[in-house]
Amino acid sequence: MVKMESTEEQDRKLVLEFIHLLEKSKQLFNGLRDLPQYGHRQWQAYFGRTFDVYTKLWKFQQQHRMVLDSKYGLKRWQIGEIASKIGQLYYHYYLRTSETNYLNEAYQFYAAIRGRAYYSRAIKEDRPDLMVKKLRYYARFIVVCLLLKKMKLVRELVTELEKQIQEYTTTYEPEDHLEWSLVLEEIKGFIKAEAAVAVLHADSNPIVLSHRLSPLTTPPCERSPHMTLSLQEILIVGSACEQAKFSELTMDMFRMLQTLEREPTETTHPMSVSHGMHGHDASPAASRIPPYGVPGSKGYLENSRHYRDNPHKYLLYKPSISQLLVFLASGFKELPPGGALLLYMSADGCFSTTKHPEDYGYELGGLATSVKRDGVDGGGLACRGKSYKETHCLYPGDLYPFTRRPMFIIIDSDNSFVFQHIPRYFGQPLVVLMSPQDVPPAFQAEVQHHGSLFTLFLHSPLTALCYICNVGDVPIHHWERCQSYVDHFITEASRLVTRCRIDEIDQGYIDSSYVQFFGDDFLRTLILRFVFCDVVLRLHRGFRGRHMRPRCEPPLPSNELLEHPTLSHIIFQLATALDVRGHFSDGPECD
Repeated sequence: MVKMESTEEQDRKLVLEFIHLLEKSKQLFNGLRDLPQYGHRQWQAYFGRTFDVYTKLWKFQQQHRMVLDSKYGLKRWQIGEIASKIGQLYYHYYLRTSETNYLNEAYQFYAAIRGRAYYSRAIKEDRPDLMVKKLRYYARFIVVCLLLKKMKLVRELVTELEKQIQEYTTTYEPEDHLEWSLVLEEIKGFIKAEAAVAVLHADSNPIVLSHRLSPLTTPPCERSPHMTLSLQEILIVGSACEQAKFSELTMDMFRMLQTLEREPTETTHPMSVSHGMHGHDASPAASRIPPYGVPGSKGYLENSRHYRDNPHKYLLYKPSISQLLVFLASGFKELPPGGALLLYMSADGCFSTTKHPEDYGYELGGLATSVKRDGVDGGGLACRGKSYKETHCLYPGDLYPFTRRPMFIIIDSDNSFVFQHIPRYFGQPLVVLMSPQDVPPAFQAEVQHHGSLFTLFLHSPLTALCYICNVGDVPIHHWERCQSYVDHFITEASRLVTRCRIDEIDQGYIDSSYVQFFGDDFLRTLILRFVFCDVVLRLHRGFRGRHMRPRCEPPLPSNELLEHPTLSHIIFQLATALDVRGHFSDGPECD
């Protein structure tokens, strides 16, 4: 009898311990939203504590499942909720660190929830809030799969989400049914816009290609002592109206963030998730110790710095001007010696009404940051071709203070050229890449919704070339052949850049800023893809007029680089291989 009481007491303590861990985990998770979104050190300790509690909670429910089932009434959807929170933790840690390995960790937990059907009986609980949690889980899982380019799974999840939304709205007739329908349409539109050009297997099924940086796609470089800088901090801003988006990621942001990441590496720990996925409820990733460190573990801060593959980045969707400047200042503050800051901004133009501007910093207009449609002079602000109120505009002059450190700026806008006059007051390396301000009428509507052509060139040069030549699909063997021409172009352009004489005054020589940035893999890739874009659009018959070509400041040398006959010849060869030679101006016959 005493033994029976002892067992019951022990079970009671286990239940109380589980409840304590569950409440503690919820408190810490809810506290994450109050953490500053910028800076490095302010939030890492809190994330560490949160990971620690969730690790204990996950292991605890595994070890004591029978007791918790019988004495606490633990349900499968509750286990799914814990796993979903851990997946969210890893996803947000990816957003804060830019390390794609954490994206893989988030995927493992989300996939386990689906594979083990943790939410399968949610509709039977007669709780609409539980169904909302299930729908949110699907939306988050779709975002992670999009970022990992698991497009087949994305389409499966969208089909399941559509069914779940239908079931939710039919059962509960909720007030938010329209909101969820809009979410569904948003993701469908995003998937459609993302597939600018289809690369096909022999059986005509599409192939999903990754455009993150890898050892095979990193442009070659003849190193020199002048290549002293590395990209450390990035700010990616998406403020373009009418552009396809999902979960505060516009298409331009989605493409650029992948361009500025290395291909994720799969961990090879002997107890990795692939060895234990078929167990009934083995922890997805619980026993794995990634080589890049587990948040919350001893020595993690040192490990994360040592193993960091990608520059740290912030993603801002339609920020206020104050938010934008605060995040810029944070990135500026976090720059280590020898580090460079990159600002990428995709936005509609704020156009000046000043006829004779004297101040290039503020009188030429700028870029819309966020568009407020309520309470401004009793009406809204139009998105395109109109003037904005000053408070919603980033002017070139706003960036002057940040040029105290090496800065690389990419402006994708119909008012991009106003950023070509930023002075180098502090003598630091500064490069500004600016998109064309116009595109041919045939592309205007699609480009506005499907994402900018300039960003597409920086993300996937061959995709962009196919797009402007109306090539909708390409067999994989043909794609690989054409990609070899692009690679040849990039190699030759890299050779020409490194062999240009360095001079900051004489036109025709390359500015030293380019050479200092050229040693960084990501910045070198962007510079060379910019050259590809400029050469292609200069030769393309449809892009006539200076406003339909990109610009850069300082200017890249024309004769020695942008108009070099070797680069033009490669483009003509590529056009011939794609059977689109007619889209390009007359030039030398191709082999």
